[in-house]
Parts: sequence; structure tokens; C-alpha cells
Amino acid sequence: MVKKIFIILLVAFVAIQFIRPEKNNNATASADDLNALYPIPDSVQHILKKACYDCHSNNTAYPWYFNIQPVTWWMDDHIEEGKDELNFSEFGKRKIEGRIKKLKKVAKEVEEGEMPLDSYTWIHKDAVLTEQEKNTIITWARSLSEQIAMQAPK
Repeated sequence: MVKKIFIILLVAFVAIQFIRPEKNNNATASADDLNALYPIPDSVQHILKKACYDCHSNNTAYPWYFNIQPVTWWMDDHIEEGKDELNFSEFGKRKIEGRIKKLKKVAKEVEEGEMPLDSYTWIHKDAVLTEQEKNTIITWARSLSEQIAMQAPK
């Protein structure tokens, strides 16, 4: 009986390996991309790429374990949730007020240690932000939100 259950589980495990979500890779940058709309300092861009873009852009760098189900489904769900909350690749689709609000939220969540998520940094050690990197992101996000607010039509 145990052998039959093991074989059924093994067959199910192998079968689910063929059910894959579409990857989050869009090689073409859109006019709505944060980088197309606002100048981003290299120091900030480096931090965003290593700690944010995998879940908050249309370009995810996938690790080898993404190819193993059910990890693929869990990661895909995580990425979709991240993009729903904030997608730097589609930042320009937000109204001005929404852009300001999201940048303020970026600063707040980084300052409070809520971003990047622990579940991400456990595996991506390079995404753990130093105090200097946190301050860089916080200062940049607040500054850009103020800049956008000043340029907004009244």
C-alpha cells in the first residue's frame, strides 16, 4: 500500500512539472517604465535591480529552483502580487497622485524593514540592504515624490 501511494505521488510530482506559468520577462522597456519617466541615479538603479525588480517589474531574473513545481507556482504568485502592488515597469500608468503615494510607500516600507521581504532575502542574500542602501532608497523615493508633486498640474 505504501509503495502504491509513493508511486502515485511520484507520478503526480512528475506530471505537475509540465504545468508552468508564463515567465515574467519582457525585454522591451515601455514608455511607462520608471527609468523612461525620471532620471534614476546609478546608485539607486543598482539597489532597485538587486532588491526590487524581481518582484516589482516586468523582468524577473529566475533562479534554477524556479523550474521545480510547486515552487514555480508559489514564486509566480509572489511576483504577481508584487507587481499588483507596485510595478516599476508600468509606473507611468499611475496617475500623478498614485505615483507620489507609491514612492512615499517605498520609503516607508524600506525604512520600517518591510521591504525587501524576508522570504526573498533568505535566498537572495545580495538583496539584503545595508543602512546606507536603505538611506539611499528612502532619500531618493522621498525626493522624487516631492519633485513629481511640484511638477504636477495644480
